Amino acid sequence: MMIEIERLWQALNDVPDPELPVVSLVELGIVRDVQVTAGKIVVTITPTFSGCPAHYAMQDAICDRLRQVTDAAIEIMTTYSPPWSSDWITDTAREKLRAFGIAPAPRHGGNVMLLEAVTCPNCGSANTVLRNPFGPTPCRMIYTCNDCRQPFEAFKPL
Repeated sequence: MMIEIERLWQALNDVPDPELPVVSLVELGIVRDVQVTAGKIVVTITPTFSGCPAHYAMQDAICDRLRQVTDAAIEIMTTYSPPWSSDWITDTAREKLRAFGIAPAPRHGGNVMLLEAVTCPNCGSANTVLRNPFGPTPCRMIYTCNDCRQPFEAFKPL
């Protein structure tokens, strides 16, 4: 049985994030690797946080999607080394998040600056203020735009 890695990546790119269905787990950088060993598919993931509440939902969604394209055995490996980074979010996903009303974290290359200005995804203004560093998930925080007066979520630069 020949399993094409590219076909698996294409299928995985269809798996939406359970909390942000406008982006896929591949686009968020959560799916780190796909290997085929002795006819078994091994998918390596790195959740955004070690206690990510969507961890098992992501695993189930990955398996469900891969079962649509292959009958091979599937194993999901979770790794936290290196830890997930908001730098892994693709440019395409950043635009999708912005259009959805969530400010993507700036690319930081490991030099994380938590107090940098965050651009409002609604009007594009940098005249924003952090309202709560704890958003609906551990990887997001709540801001308000002083220009358009809209509250919005922003990905933490991790």
